[in-house]
Amino acid sequence: MSTQFYQTTLPGNGHWSLHMRRGSELTMTDLEGGANVGMVFFNPELLMERYNAPDTLKCQHTFKLQRGNCLYSDMGRVFASIVHDDLGWHDTVCGNMNSAQVLERWGERNYQEQRNDWLQNGNDAFLVELAKYGLSARDLPANINWFSKVASDDAGKIQLDSSASKAGQQLSLRFEMDTLVVLHTCPHPLNRSETYPRKPVQFELGRAKPVSADDYCMNFRPENRRGFANNALYYNEALPTGEL
Repeated sequence: MSTQFYQTTLPGNGHWSLHMRRGSELTMTDLEGGANVGMVFFNPELLMERYNAPDTLKCQHTFKLQRGNCLYSDMGRVFASIVHDDLGWHDTVCGNMNSAQVLERWGERNYQEQRNDWLQNGNDAFLVELAKYGLSARDLPANINWFSKVASDDAGKIQLDSSASKAGQQLSLRFEMDTLVVLHTCPHPLNRSETYPRKPVQFELGRAKPVSADDYCMNFRPENRRGFANNALYYNEALPTGEL
């Protein structure tokens, strides 16, 4: 990140939304290890355009997200690119935890009685933020879970590796479009911790370095060049390579 202009920390049951401008960068830090950040994207100019997990994985021939991967909309454009990644594995298939799961695993603790110590769940956290923009549950796409690594065993059962993300590990997203980012820091749906995991995450906003012709993310997969070309057409520009 070249220039940082804002920093904040969310507790492990928080939620937030913000408008990231094209050319900006968002860096997340897992402060204690074992954090989870649920995140989805929307085009603020056309809220019907949103993050598409199947296309993101399919066009880059992957099950996990890591440095070099681009995050696609359902219009074939790139919302953001992963320009830095200490973990090397992030989940985008397991979705969110809901209130029934939280109740079953950790009991009931509501905001009216416990205030900031209450047990929030990712699904409701997303809905609170979506409502600010006139969106609802029907508008919620499959989300990313940053800092969460999942793997399948010999029987095909997917499990969370809760020890994968270490304290201090970071991830940086460079935004290739103006993007509405909606996020929460609630537990991953496969988290089986004995107590509700309150893992804080630091967020830093800054200006990204310009995209060059040899950009790692744009050239990570041939499909990514087409995604960047779709962005260039959307903004009536040429690619950094000079291509139309």
